[in-house]
Amino acid sequence: MTDPAAVAPEATPSEEHTSRSVYVVVLAVVLAMVLGTLDTLVLGTAMPTIVADIGGVDHLSWVITAYALATAVSTPVWGKIGDMYGRKGTFMTAIVIFLAGSMFAGMAQSMDQLIAFRALQGLGGGGLMVGALSVIGTAVPLREQGRYQGFIAAVMGVTMVAGPLVGGFITDNLGWRWCFYVNMPLGLLALVAIAFGLKLPRQRSEARIDYAGVALLALAITSVVLVTAWGGTEYDWTSGTILGLSALGVAAGVGFYFVEHRVAAPVLPPWLFRNLNFSLITGIGVVLGAVLFTVMTFLPIFMQDGQGFSASRASVLLLPNSAASLLTNMTVGRIITKTGRYKIFITGGAALCTVGVAMLSQLTPGSSLAYLWSATVILGVGTSCLMQTAILVTMQSVEQKDLGVGSATSTLARTIGGSVGISVMGVLYASRLPAGGKGTQGYQDAVADGTGLVFLVTAGLALLTFLAACLLKEIPLSAGSDEEQEPAPATVGPA
Repeated sequence: MTDPAAVAPEATPSEEHTSRSVYVVVLAVVLAMVLGTLDTLVLGTAMPTIVADIGGVDHLSWVITAYALATAVSTPVWGKIGDMYGRKGTFMTAIVIFLAGSMFAGMAQSMDQLIAFRALQGLGGGGLMVGALSVIGTAVPLREQGRYQGFIAAVMGVTMVAGPLVGGFITDNLGWRWCFYVNMPLGLLALVAIAFGLKLPRQRSEARIDYAGVALLALAITSVVLVTAWGGTEYDWTSGTILGLSALGVAAGVGFYFVEHRVAAPVLPPWLFRNLNFSLITGIGVVLGAVLFTVMTFLPIFMQDGQGFSASRASVLLLPNSAASLLTNMTVGRIITKTGRYKIFITGGAALCTVGVAMLSQLTPGSSLAYLWSATVILGVGTSCLMQTAILVTMQSVEQKDLGVGSATSTLARTIGGSVGISVMGVLYASRLPAGGKGTQGYQDAVADGTGLVFLVTAGLALLTFLAACLLKEIPLSAGSDEEQEPAPATVGPA
């Protein structure tokens, strides 16, 4: 079934597109994606200094929550707007809004101002990843995307490792406001590269924006994010606030379902989920988000509180994981480009993720570095295989006109999965800690016990990604243009 109000699909890249122009596009995409990732990582290191300067410690969590909430709510909207009115202009608009939020955040004089400008940043940030993925999907043939996505993923891996270090350097030498100002040159360079290096046909849809769907989806996402952010911390899980937000989220979700089946141009087209591959890969994205956010949060906690490493040494000890991810991303992308086959990487990646997280669940305060490195390297290889191929399957499973919505759904799935996963795992972890805190006898063992439980449950989630990956129908990527690449049919069973 196709969207009755959709515009004609954008033209696919022709043979005369040179490698040089593609690399310019990839450069712009990388810069835009680095903006969003680096900003959050840098800010985490600077938060103590920010509080000391402008105060507002009681509202500290909202600096992160406001950005995450605005990003999650705006992500699907950016995807649909790009599909309806053109991906280049939409992408550039998202970058401009993000840069405006960055500039004002750097000028904030109070915590309330900082929170408001972080929300503005988040509104733009919601379009960064979506715009990047949809632009790559439009400008680069599907068969070739593995090569470039491998490079992009490798850069993002380096960014995640370097982020906290960069944040510490900027805060100590330039001041915390430069944690926001540093986005300006990167963003402006990305805008120039997109403006002059990306050529896409202009388009405009005559269909009306699905305002009711946008409002209900925003309400549902807001409820989920706030429940997971506040539950067990700001409010008890059984409090009226949490129960009320949960009920509101369910009601909004039900309303959204019915609205999307009635409007001409839904913000999240229901027919996309009739494709089995798309539904499976979206579900994998939710679970993968929970796995990634859990490991990124609780492995450093174990290394610092369970084994006594400093924050800087813990970061250094995770370098083998980063190196494994870097090499895997570069290698897998080239192999997929050469062969057109990807299912072995998504199933193998899911299996390695399961093994790696299961190994982490067995860590103790006395575990050797060799065991820790083995587990993190296996995990790094697995997540890199899984993430890269998941993006390819998403792009392959939607029509060209729905690339923006497909990218938004993929990004939103990981965001929601990470938010819910962290909340649930945080409750499990806290249940194993002694009431006295760090000064308690045997605290390191308690930390290991808590993180062990968290990783064991996470390994079970990773196993679900493997089972779902086995059901994917592999449609070999065509060596020709994207026009030759049909979306995968909704067929149950392994390829």
